[in-house]
Formats: sequence, structure tokens, C-alpha cells
Amino acid sequence: MKKLICSICVATLFMVVHSLEAQTKRLNFNESWGNGHTVTKPVNQYTGWADTEHYLEIDKDDRKTYKVNVKTGERSAYERAPSSDVKVFIKEQDIYIQFGQQAAKRVTQSPDVEEQNPTLSPDGKYIAFTRKSNLFSIDVSGTKEIQYTTDGTDVIYNGWSSWVYYEEILGRPTNYKAFWWSPDSKQIAFMRFDDTKVPMFPIYVSKGQNGYLEETRYPKAGQDNPEVKIGFVKVEGSPIVWADFNEKDDQYFGQPYWSFNSQTIMVQWMNREQTNLKFYAVNPTSGTKNEFYNEEQSSWINLDHDERITYLADNKHYILKSDKTGWAHYYLYTLAGKLLNPITSGDWQVSSLQHVDEKNKVIYFTARKENSATVDLYRVDYSGKNFKRLTFGEFTHHVQVSPDGKYFITNYSNVKTPNKVTLLDNQGKVLKELADTKSADFDDYKIGKTEYFTIKSDDGKFDLPIIITYPTDFDETIEYPVVMSIYGGPDAGSVRNTWKGTSSQYWAAEGIIQIACDHRASGHYGKQGVALMHRNLGNWELVDYITVAKWLKAKPWVAKNKLLITGHSYGGYMTCLALTKGADYFDYGIAGAPVTGWELYDTHYTERWMDTPQDNAEGYKNGSILTYVDKYKGGLRIMHGDMDDNVHMQNTMQLVDALTDRAVPFELMIYPGSRHGFARSKSKYDFNERVRFYYQYLLEKPVPKEFK
Repeated sequence: MKKLICSICVATLFMVVHSLEAQTKRLNFNESWGNGHTVTKPVNQYTGWADTEHYLEIDKDDRKTYKVNVKTGERSAYERAPSSDVKVFIKEQDIYIQFGQQAAKRVTQSPDVEEQNPTLSPDGKYIAFTRKSNLFSIDVSGTKEIQYTTDGTDVIYNGWSSWVYYEEILGRPTNYKAFWWSPDSKQIAFMRFDDTKVPMFPIYVSKGQNGYLEETRYPKAGQDNPEVKIGFVKVEGSPIVWADFNEKDDQYFGQPYWSFNSQTIMVQWMNREQTNLKFYAVNPTSGTKNEFYNEEQSSWINLDHDERITYLADNKHYILKSDKTGWAHYYLYTLAGKLLNPITSGDWQVSSLQHVDEKNKVIYFTARKENSATVDLYRVDYSGKNFKRLTFGEFTHHVQVSPDGKYFITNYSNVKTPNKVTLLDNQGKVLKELADTKSADFDDYKIGKTEYFTIKSDDGKFDLPIIITYPTDFDETIEYPVVMSIYGGPDAGSVRNTWKGTSSQYWAAEGIIQIACDHRASGHYGKQGVALMHRNLGNWELVDYITVAKWLKAKPWVAKNKLLITGHSYGGYMTCLALTKGADYFDYGIAGAPVTGWELYDTHYTERWMDTPQDNAEGYKNGSILTYVDKYKGGLRIMHGDMDDNVHMQNTMQLVDALTDRAVPFELMIYPGSRHGFARSKSKYDFNERVRFYYQYLLEKPVPKEFK
């Protein structure tokens, strides 16, 4: 027995030594920033489906797109049908249209004023657009232009969003577009905004000898919102039909959804307090409305909920997505608004619908069920029965389902496993391994180990998710500085169990511990967790980040005076809060474009969580950086773009004023001409300044010549 034990020990020791000896390669400078291929290799890309039996593959060598038969593996050249290859775009302020490989054709002739958001009708015959705050369309031949509205001004916009709708409700990807074609191409729905009462916020532009003011109607918390109307016009031109709402009411409208048959349009209505959501079926011919859904919550309801409603082609039902139980789930309703049954339920939440099989009454969807930091694909009957997980392992899966739902491709990974791509059927059976990005000499490289795990919150009620990357030559007897990267906004967690590449490996090689963490209200615990932030921004986020900080500083391998926290926007807010209210636990901070007082941010976002300053004065005071500025210590670097139209530089200037009045040291960088994200021309400088900050305060040595 002793000989056997001895043999096992020797063998184990040999394996460990062999493994360590094998890890002899190190990433060079460029590779350690995620450039080049070392631990991973290039593979073909899988971009979707050509049809029900063929997926699309982009060859890594010739960069051509092929369609591949799911059964035989036969590959052939893929050419899109000419009808699906129509481009509508703006060039020199006018609209152009291009069919396939034909020469682009100029459609409008108004070079002195710019058309905006040209959008082709579903039947391909007309292009709708806005010009000088009015709504138009023109036929694709460019011979017949129709103007639908005439009252557009610098404060009245037809089919063009007011700023707060663009930023918070309809979303930045719309590029201010606020009009929608009906499926039959016979009508256009649009929103009309009146910003007359919305306060003007001036942004000073420093260019030129005198500079100038850029003026935006920006409603800050507690101030007047735009008045909004919803109108309908026929494509050939007609008097505007207005939906039967009173634009003088203090209210919000979400993105509308046309029914399949174009006979009605679903309009989302919400009160100013954002606690009551109603759906109305509006008749575009008469403007009459019929309420068919009413939801109330004690905290708030997200008006910008993705895929809020999915109409089914049977013209009898729709699928609703709602977090009214405290977790986001799907529900089956009749068009009249009668709930038939929940489709999903439980203490977990759905992510997105991937496919609806109406013939077999099955939905395919992704969800964060097995672990809140991973995503899987599932299928379930409309009835909620026959629920089945289709993906596998402890991975985050990004899936693409075939048009008929019979197959899907998953691109999956976790922090220890580089991305792989696999083809499966709708029973979860693996049909073919398509790609593996792990390089042949993956195990030969010595890189900093990355782990995903959770730690308990201070009150023991929550498991806080963490991803940590250790130094390359990690030694528990050595003390290392730490960089904690956060965002912190409500339902906006950043911890995902996915492959992180090698972009963190430079600092790992330099001996810095890198950590990302989420708090209890970041989405891992559904809406019931996020609701803890109601009227109380800045509280639980910092409580949980301090828990992580205390956990770190209790480790013998963490330097006790070198914990740096960093983030942008809401993350900048949390960084400033950590260096003031939480200054006993954090030593350094790098804050980009921080909110410093919630009364300085817009109505819809701020009031969703905080209500108005008039109704929640104590909450606004407790959530303000300025309240805790006397507690500031450590080393804070603040960056802001002087033309930020989202989080105004006013936020940073008020904090700078308070800090300088107290004669405390900090760093400040203003980037001229930059918005909420810094201009590309400033990015290299900003990157090098972050490098300089790390070396000066965390590593205490000169910046290497590679950065100069």
C-alpha cells in the first residue's frame, strides 16, 4: 500500500511539474491586449440562416459567404435574392435608392436641407422620411413626393423624436425616427412632439473665435416633458387622424406595434409616475381606442421593455413579456386582452424570444435560468407544458434558430473555455461541431487565471457574482493591487460567464488583480431585486461593492491601500460615490462622465427609479455625490466630454467646484468636442492616461516605453 501511495504521489508530482514546464510561452505586448491569435485561433463565422435547411458560413480564408446543408454538409455559394438587397440611404443630404448591384439612384432633390431616416415601405414602393420636422414620403421612382404634416418647427417635430424619447424610450438605434409603416404599406403611424414647455439646456461649443451654443430641449427630473400625439396618415395623402389621447396629460407613450392585418395598432401608454402601463388597440381610421391590458406595480414598470408584445399570425393571440411577478416571463393573451395562461414562470427570468412555432404552438426562447450569469435556449408549449432546456453545460449561449425552428446554432463559452460553435436540432441533440477557437498550443501559454464565483452579501440574502483575473505568476504570499470595473445601473449587470479573450492579460502580467462584480439589484435577482433601488439610487449598489472590497482586503494577497474602482456614466457615478461615501474602503477611482446629482439627469430615466425631486427630496439628497464630498479621500480622476448631451458636463463641474472649495487633490480631464463617449481622436490619449495612472499609483514604477 505504501509503495502504491508513493507511486501515485510521484506520478502526480510529475504531472504538475510537466504542466508547469509546458506553460513556457508568454503573450507579447500586442497579444496581451487581445490582438493577434495565440491562445485562440481564427475560425469560420456563422451568421444565421439562408433558409430552413441551410445555415450561413463566412469562410475565414476567402471571406466569402456560403450556405451549408444541415443534413449533408454540402457547401455552395450564397447569393441573396435581388429583392432583398435594396438599400436606401442619405448622400449629400438627399435620399438615394440602390437595387442590388445597380447604380444608386437619387430620389429627392433638396440639397439645401437634409432628409432624415429614409425608410422603405414593406411593399418596396415608397420611402417615408422626415425633413425640417415634418413627415413625407416619396415613391421609389422619385416622381411623386407627398407631405403629410406642415406644422414642424424648432419645437414641434412630426416623426422625429424629442430628446428624452430618443434617449430613454424609443432608443438611440432609432436615430430619432418616430414613424412606423403598417404591414400592408397603406398607412404610416407617427408621433408628434411639442417641446414648447421643455426647458432648454445649452451646451457651449468652443470651436471658432466666439464659439456657439448647441441648444437641446432636455427635461430634467421634475420638469415638464414634451406633449405627445399619435397620428395616422394614408400613404397617398389624407387628413391626419389623431389617436384619442389628450396630449396635455402628463404621460408617456412607448413604441407602438401594428397588428398583422394593419387594422389596428397597439399603443403603450404610461402615467408620469411609471407605475401604470396600459395597452390600447387604436383604430387608425377613426382614432378611437380600446383598452385591453392594464398593469400596475408598486415600484415602476419598464416602458422600454424589449419585445413587450408579440402578435401571432393567427390574428387571435399575442405573447406578452412582463416582470409583474418580480421576474420577466411570457404570457399568452387573446387579442381582446384575456389572459389564457402564463407560458413561463418561476424564480428566474426570460431573455428573448428566438422563434415562435405557431403550427405546433411552441416558443423557443433564451433565459438566465440555470445561472444568472449564463444564458441558455429553451422550448415550451403555449400551455406552459413540455418545458425543455436545449443547450448544455455551464456556458453562455448565443443562439441562432432556423426559420422553422427545427435547428439552431449556438456560439458558446465561459470564462475558462474559448468560444465554440455547434449545430443542434430542436430536441437539443448535437448534430455537428462547427468550430472551436481554442488554439492547439492553448495549454502552452502562461496567462492569468480567470474565475467566476459568488460571495455572500453582508446581510446573507444574496450571492454577489464576481469574475476575477489573477496575476500571471500569482503568489498568495505577495500583495497585489486591484482594479474593480463596475457599471452599477439598475438591471444592468456586467458579470457574464463568457470567454474574455486576452485583453486583460497585460495587467495580469504586470501583477494587477482585475475584478468585475454586480450588486443585488443588477438583474441577477429579477425585477424583485432591482426594485430594491426604488427611490434609493446609490445605496444598495455601494453596500454590495463595499462587501466585495472588504472581501478583497481581507485576503493576504491584496494590497490594503491599492484598490481602484472604475466605471463610466452610471459607473462614473458609482466611482465618485465610492471615493466619497465609501472612501474608507476604496483608495483610487477613475470616473468617466459621472452623474453627480440625480436632479441633473432626465425625467424618464431618473423618475423611473427615484420619482421626482419634489416627491423624494430625501432620496435625491442621499443619492447625490455632493452630499458626501466632505468624506472624499484617496485619488480620483474624472473625465468628461464638454459636449456630452446625455450626462451633461454640468455634473462634473459641480463636483469639481465642491472639491476645489475643500482644497483636496484630484485629477480632471475635459475632452473638447466629445459626447458621452469620447471622440476617437481623444481615445488614445485617454487610454495612455489610464495606463499612466495605473503605473503611478498602483504599480509605482515608470510607464514602459511601449506606450510612448
